[in-house]
Amino acid sequence: MSASEEILKKIENNTVKVAIIGLGYVGLPLAVSFARRGIAVLGFEKSEQKVQSVNEGRNYIGDVDDAELARLIQEKMLSATADFSQISDCEAIIICVPTPLDKFKKPDMSYIANACIDIGRNMKKGTFISLESTTYPTTTEEFMKPIIERESGMKEGVDFWLCFSPERVDPGNKTYKTENTPKVVGGLGEEAQRIALALYGKAIQKLYPVSSPRVAEMVKILENTYRLVNISLINELALLSGKMDINIWEVIEAAKSKPYGFQAFYPGPGIGGHCIPLDPFYLEYVAKGLNFDLTMIDAAGKINNLQPYRMMNKIAFALNRHKKPMNGSTILFLGVAYKPDIDDARESPALEVMSLVAHKGAKVLYHDPYIPEVSDEQGHRWQGIELTDEMLASADCVVFTTNHSCFDVEHIVEKAQLVVDMRNAVKSVSIENGKVFKL
Repeated sequence: MSASEEILKKIENNTVKVAIIGLGYVGLPLAVSFARRGIAVLGFEKSEQKVQSVNEGRNYIGDVDDAELARLIQEKMLSATADFSQISDCEAIIICVPTPLDKFKKPDMSYIANACIDIGRNMKKGTFISLESTTYPTTTEEFMKPIIERESGMKEGVDFWLCFSPERVDPGNKTYKTENTPKVVGGLGEEAQRIALALYGKAIQKLYPVSSPRVAEMVKILENTYRLVNISLINELALLSGKMDINIWEVIEAAKSKPYGFQAFYPGPGIGGHCIPLDPFYLEYVAKGLNFDLTMIDAAGKINNLQPYRMMNKIAFALNRHKKPMNGSTILFLGVAYKPDIDDARESPALEVMSLVAHKGAKVLYHDPYIPEVSDEQGHRWQGIELTDEMLASADCVVFTTNHSCFDVEHIVEKAQLVVDMRNAVKSVSIENGKVFKL
């Protein structure tokens, strides 16, 4: 029996052991998905705190059911460790580590590189490896493969197999979770693809195979570049509409009535989250190496980078209408998560607006029922405050930066002196009414 046949047989009879490197918003839900289907999972984490939490059955990810995690831990279907030598106990490895950008918007590949080094030094022959972290096309073949071959002394396609399968996690989505979101799979060669489809088929309901890892890598970047460009467009149109006394939200709703050729995107203080503000710049990075200019991504990035400054000016404009300077005013921000009803503040534009307003001399406060504490890239930290009528009334300006569904918007508007609405929370006001100023 060949090595590929052996791992396929183990997958078929649920005796394969899966390693998942990185137990964050992507890795932990995926680990749970495999474990609930009878596949033993060992999670690898550098964070001792996360390892301890998982092994004690204490959940820290909103999309994971607390009771189910505890049950899977108790049944020994899922466990976590910081000891990467235990990779040798696993036949399949899935990498779900962060891929941030540095301050020059260049991909930080250190997390993937370190994961590949750990894998290469500890894996056994006949191991399948899949990368889910966002990256640029050619990463699997030209970045991962040489590292693993160097560290292991093994040969890809003979001793181990590689695959890229981009994560499609949408935190807080009530309809689409890990299991029912179609998954793109791009194995490096036919054997890798067969193994990949067999393995992911155990945890994911629908798979979409593509011809190579680089196609799969491009898929993820296309998805989020499409969103970056369109959100940046609508942000710019929102500002223009405001100058023309046009309610952009009404415009979007009317455009949505067209049954073809239009998809709705919505404006806000900027673009946040773990993918959309970052992924397109991975493509821009590789394009520069080919002497190719991606002018659309560049333009969208500039619009997005300017949006928090424009929102600061919006707040200043509203304060000025009330004969107040920004310097010395108390500004209360409602919501710092990058989207409604989640506890995730990664790349949240609210933090950038808060930092800019604070730099102008305002006293910055915030309330978010999901996030008790935040810090920006400059290291400024804020503690969330309780939302009381007294606090609403005393603030010189209240700003909706995230439209959490739990906010009692009518009550907030009633008690506040001045409101700047960046998320269409106040639907009863078109553009402004003296008290409420909308994006």
